[in-house]
Amino acid sequence: MNATSLFRSRLEPFELISFYGKVRATSRNLGARLSDADATVQSMPDASPAKWHLAHTTWFFETMVLAPHWPGYRRFNDSFGFLFNSYYESIGTRQPRPKRGMITRPSLEEIYDYREHVDAAMLEFLQRDPPSEVTELVELGCHHEQQHQELLLTDILHLFAQNPLRPAYKDPGPIGVDPGVDQSLSYRPLEGGLIEIGHNGEGFAFDCEGPRHRVFLEPFRLADRLVTNREWIEFISGGGYSNPLLWLSEGWAKACSENWTMPLYWFKRDDEYWSMTLRGAQPVDPAAPVCHVSFFEADAFATWAQRRLPTETEWERAADGVSSAGNFLESGRLRPKPASTPSGDIRQMFGDVWEWTRSAFSPYPRFRAAAGAVGEYNGKFMCGQFVLRGGSCVTPDDHIRPSYRNFFPPDARWQFCGLRLAEDA
Repeated sequence: MNATSLFRSRLEPFELISFYGKVRATSRNLGARLSDADATVQSMPDASPAKWHLAHTTWFFETMVLAPHWPGYRRFNDSFGFLFNSYYESIGTRQPRPKRGMITRPSLEEIYDYREHVDAAMLEFLQRDPPSEVTELVELGCHHEQQHQELLLTDILHLFAQNPLRPAYKDPGPIGVDPGVDQSLSYRPLEGGLIEIGHNGEGFAFDCEGPRHRVFLEPFRLADRLVTNREWIEFISGGGYSNPLLWLSEGWAKACSENWTMPLYWFKRDDEYWSMTLRGAQPVDPAAPVCHVSFFEADAFATWAQRRLPTETEWERAADGVSSAGNFLESGRLRPKPASTPSGDIRQMFGDVWEWTRSAFSPYPRFRAAAGAVGEYNGKFMCGQFVLRGGSCVTPDDHIRPSYRNFFPPDARWQFCGLRLAEDA
């Protein structure tokens, strides 16, 4: 394994420059809708201000690429190393995560100046044809920034949901009726046996996606669409949040202590369920996939439905050969979309919501963290997390692939997380 990602970059120099420019422009466009105040406030310890996301992704390129690999590079501001380091212990001290909202200065305008400073240097640096081990770091940094684009939106939604005005990030008002909606549900049989999972080595992958390895799988059946809001309302009406027999012990304790009675952002208005979205407060669409539920809630729902969550191996087996097209960030919808008419493939495998699996986030056989600071990227989190697959409506479409392993603690709800069901054959 090299010092950055598990697999070497397959991008030509001009492709990398283009990819870098696209990613950086997308982040700026996402921030353009925000005021300085919007971008500064931190709504909870697990969320970060938008301003911090915009600066941290820039800090990555400055700290990991420019400073060590371009002699004479001038840092924009020496204090930014402390302010915008995230969790890289080997690099140095940093602002505590729960206090990132205290960074009222620098202003959002100065953060954009910082980005322009680093972008200008990166463009000149990349035109000098740096060695492959450095271009791999740049490609890693681009994918890292795409992760933060998604986090920026999830964190803004959490922030705006605390605002009594419930402001909209984009285009307030209903989206309208989706054509071709089909809520029929079937369970597709999938054969077991000895299969291979993990990244196949073509193109970029994070280190935790490999090495590719063999796994023995029992036959199983997988739902051909995601669980919907209508089904979740039935779970609520059926006492799902008040029956301890459905819940894992830790999940039941969390649900009781936090008084969970419905998904995050849901509320009642005139006996109707509403939800806070990036388009402001909207009536819950019964046909759309349920979203903003924890692993604990997803597992309880599966028990209530007399099914289970799939393992990540089962999910990757089912995704093999399925089109990766879906409702991603580029659609502009910013909300999960109801399932369309079946066309042969398992529906909604990619986009809409991250799908909880029952698999703990742990290393694959023969996994080793990379050397140096980038080795802290994924390996140090392989404890107490569960794997999610497939991407969401705020994931960039060229960021996802069948082997992608997202992970969150089992009580996390603010991410765009939902579920599909599985059963033993």
